[in-house]
Amino acid sequence: MVEPREAESKMGNGTRAIVGVIGGSGIYDVESLDNGRVEPASSPFGQPSADILRGELHGVEMLFLPRHGEGHAIPPSHVNYRANIDALKRAGATDIISISACGSLREALPPGSFVVVDQFVDRTRGREKSFFGPGCVAHASLAHPVCARLGDALEAAARELGIEVTRGGTYLAMDGPQFSSLAESMLYRSWNCDVIGMTNMPEAALAREAELCYATMAMVTDYDCWHPDHDSVGIEDIIRVMTENGSKAGALLGNLAPRLETHPGPCPHGCDRALENAIITAPEARDPALIAKLDAVAGRVLTGA
Repeated sequence: MVEPREAESKMGNGTRAIVGVIGGSGIYDVESLDNGRVEPASSPFGQPSADILRGELHGVEMLFLPRHGEGHAIPPSHVNYRANIDALKRAGATDIISISACGSLREALPPGSFVVVDQFVDRTRGREKSFFGPGCVAHASLAHPVCARLGDALEAAARELGIEVTRGGTYLAMDGPQFSSLAESMLYRSWNCDVIGMTNMPEAALAREAELCYATMAMVTDYDCWHPDHDSVGIEDIIRVMTENGSKAGALLGNLAPRLETHPGPCPHGCDRALENAIITAPEARDPALIAKLDAVAGRVLTGA
């Protein structure tokens, strides 16, 4: 098992950041990384999607993990979200940026536009949604699941590049692998959801339990199926827009990295303290086997650090 790694280099009042990037559909590598090297990734929660690519981007240490594995072999409902988040935490990540393809539920969010998501509605089923369970019960708040500091940085980096970006939006997470029916698409619009995808939950919730700052840049590829002029989702159109979005995403990461060079300590939005008072199970009733698995995710609170 890989031991948890700490980001110990201090910079002023903060800590040198280690930025984890989870690449979604169409984002399988970060070609501009300096000193890139692949490191084995492992987790007590199972096998992560792939090994981690570590390198530097404009002097900022980056960790890249393709959500769907090499060659996009893992469908959304089979991604081991717990292992991915745990592996990134063990590798020393202080921040996680999720780059995700999605469909649009709003006329004002056309294909090719980007959205800095700030809320989620989880409609997935059967996924492991917590690191905790029998033997150690915890209830972390998910009221504000996205780190506003990272959201600010994403928005600023995109606008500086001239990328069409919207700040704020609700991401509806569905299981897939099929796209929505028209009835579902209209229902989600009536709920005031803005974009729809298959992967950002429980990923965001798990990042919160791991006390990691997390933010999503959702890249719109299509109008789902609600739009009268785009009433079916064509995979060929999605792939075309996805390729265009992938080029933008690469430039975005390059412009984002210097803005995240320093991780403030503590996080002004409380992301790194999400488990304060969250663990309910009395110490004497905790399962030692589960506690051992939680060493990276919750070691700070379980050891009283």
